[in-house]
Amino acid sequence: MRLFQKTNFNFIKHRKVAYAVSLLLLLAGMVSLFVRGLNYGIDFKGGSEVVIRFAKPVDVGAVRNVIGQAGVRGSVKQYGMERAVLLSTDYHGETADLKGLITRSLSDRMPGNPGEVVSIQAVGPSIATDMKWAAMKALGAALVGILLYVGFRFEIKFATAGVLAIFHDVLTVLGLFSLLGGIFDFMPLEVDQSIIAAFLTIAGYSITDTVVVYDRIRERIRGQKPSEYERIFNESMNQTLSRTIITSGTLMISVLVLFIFAGPAIRGFAFAMFAGIVVGTYSSIFVAAPIVFDWQQRSKSAIKLRGA
Repeated sequence: MRLFQKTNFNFIKHRKVAYAVSLLLLLAGMVSLFVRGLNYGIDFKGGSEVVIRFAKPVDVGAVRNVIGQAGVRGSVKQYGMERAVLLSTDYHGETADLKGLITRSLSDRMPGNPGEVVSIQAVGPSIATDMKWAAMKALGAALVGILLYVGFRFEIKFATAGVLAIFHDVLTVLGLFSLLGGIFDFMPLEVDQSIIAAFLTIAGYSITDTVVVYDRIRERIRGQKPSEYERIFNESMNQTLSRTIITSGTLMISVLVLFIFAGPAIRGFAFAMFAGIVVGTYSSIFVAAPIVFDWQQRSKSAIKLRGA
């Protein structure tokens, strides 16, 4: 299935503009990470998650005010239904003390709509640190595996450019989490295990889309002179453009529906996926393949590709 019968965009010609856009996004994200940091979830900073169920539908803002007046710091968001909320707090005391404090505060200040603490999940600081390092090692192992796979299937230029594109995607989305984290009540953008899962998915999607472009380049470049590479790179990216747009568009619609209807508890994951698909699609065209082209231009040697 082809969305466009024939396109003739000169992607390679405009690659430096794309590099500038990417550097601007990465720089803004890195500055924000250095200045603001990340809004870590309970998984990575320790604390407690408390599910509170009420007798009637409740206003999240009212619950947030009551919890804050009780001296419990944290975020409060809707949880599954209008009668339940999820409190995430960095409270490190005994769970029984936290439960009693919340119950008393809600009973005193919201007597017409009693709240019941349904569950409390506590994560200690040491466990949170271990989970953070485990997540980083998982992401690092995934990147090493991708580098080895693409390097074996193509050559080191393609593998390195593909991994650089993945770093570009993950760091860009991470920068968005830093820039936007904590700004919107409906979307706190906390970095937790689900977001690491999203980053791993983004890495897999990004390299899959990039390999499709690489495969088309390999089909057309074998036996060609280096002087023909710019034309071949452009034609290959144009020939895979329909597939890229259809695949990315379908995924973005699915993730957008998840973002709108799945509720605040999973909204951060959906946002990470949506942003990752957009950035990953962009990088497969404007980052990965152009880096290979520039590398080849500097080395002034023919690209040697392994067999399929």
